[in-house]
Amino acid sequence: MTVYEVNFDGLVGPTHNYSGLSFGNVASKNNAKQIANPKKAALQGLEKMLAMTKLGLRQGILPPQVRPDTYTLRKLGFSGSDKDVITKAAKHAPQFLKACYSASSMWSANAATVSNSLDCDDGKVHFTPANLSNKLHRAIEAEQTSRTFKAIFNNSQYFTHHEPLPHHPLLGDEGAANHTRLANSHSEKGLSLFVYGEDALSDIKPKMYPARQTLAASEAVARAHGLCEKNCLFVQQNPNVIDQGVFHNDVIAIGNENVLLYHEMAFYQSARAIDAINTKYQGDKPLHLIEVSHDYVSVEDAVSSYIFNSQLITLPNGTMTIVAPTECQNNDKIATYLATLCDENNPISQVIYFDLQQSMKNGGGPACLRLRVPLNESELSAVAPECLMDEEKYHTLTAWVEKHYRDAIAEDDLADPSLLVESQTALDELSQILKLGSIYPFQMD
Repeated sequence: MTVYEVNFDGLVGPTHNYSGLSFGNVASKNNAKQIANPKKAALQGLEKMLAMTKLGLRQGILPPQVRPDTYTLRKLGFSGSDKDVITKAAKHAPQFLKACYSASSMWSANAATVSNSLDCDDGKVHFTPANLSNKLHRAIEAEQTSRTFKAIFNNSQYFTHHEPLPHHPLLGDEGAANHTRLANSHSEKGLSLFVYGEDALSDIKPKMYPARQTLAASEAVARAHGLCEKNCLFVQQNPNVIDQGVFHNDVIAIGNENVLLYHEMAFYQSARAIDAINTKYQGDKPLHLIEVSHDYVSVEDAVSSYIFNSQLITLPNGTMTIVAPTECQNNDKIATYLATLCDENNPISQVIYFDLQQSMKNGGGPACLRLRVPLNESELSAVAPECLMDEEKYHTLTAWVEKHYRDAIAEDDLADPSLLVESQTALDELSQILKLGSIYPFQMD
């Protein structure tokens, strides 16, 4: 049965802002305190989603989380009405308020690890929401992520949902941003490549920035999903590139079917890692391991352009396309490399550029915005239908964004309690558009 790689993009939330919360993410820190445009950010994301459907791909939608997260603020000791909670937090703990206003769930590549039913021992698609325990503003996402997935993929015949791993430094899990599947095609069994930043039993680790994905977490997810040991490989990310702002593997490497495009400095002991991938890969088609030399693309340019955080997709005609941010197009060295890549002897034939500046300024490119969910026809038919993109849904959501989103949010605006009312009003309407029922806590109270 044909398996489609359905990209579920995170819809940018109405409180999109630049608070510089993500230590280790260069763009996030460099653009802190700038004025964000939530409306423009959401519209840019929707335009990309529609474009994917026009290419003949299946495209899904993941709704944003509720922000500000007053439930977390109450756990931190702030009481009274919602207005009181926000006012007190703004005065006494503004860093916590910023964390609880973060719209970072838009980067759904970090939402979960998803395994193809062909690879799992029970023949179901498996989901493990990431605990994102390294950053407070992301760690608060896991519970809602789990609730949302169970609403969208609500059929136990096809889908198995796991709880997020415990919140502990040994088990830091950042989801699909550190997981790549290599295979002949999405419709055949594949090799699950898990890339971790740190092993608790080893001294090989970054010195400046945190390694967010641990080996223990990757191994736990693989066990829970029932992945065969011979079809799993655990490779360490190069700690030196983590210290240069490569906080996830998808900032330095990208894979799709029988292609892995990676920077020469992506992996620790790179030659040994690539040999291991070659040995474990069992597809009949040749595996294209495309190493990008530092001479062509420096780590600094990779981080600033997010060339490896592009999407690498297979079109219905079987050709591969890179979906890149315009930051790649505007960097002459990167644009020249991508043009050359498409002319070489490999499955990649073209590059399409998208303006995602609002997301990029906070440290997330095209690949960050989407979670890859492999689904066969039966599994696809069991997905909540209103969460699949088409032109009508695009126009409905565009009108919804135009109605509810602000054109500008500055850091000082987070102290405005009316922003909470605006956000909840918007998300209440969105859950009705997507026909997901009461998925948000404020709808259940």
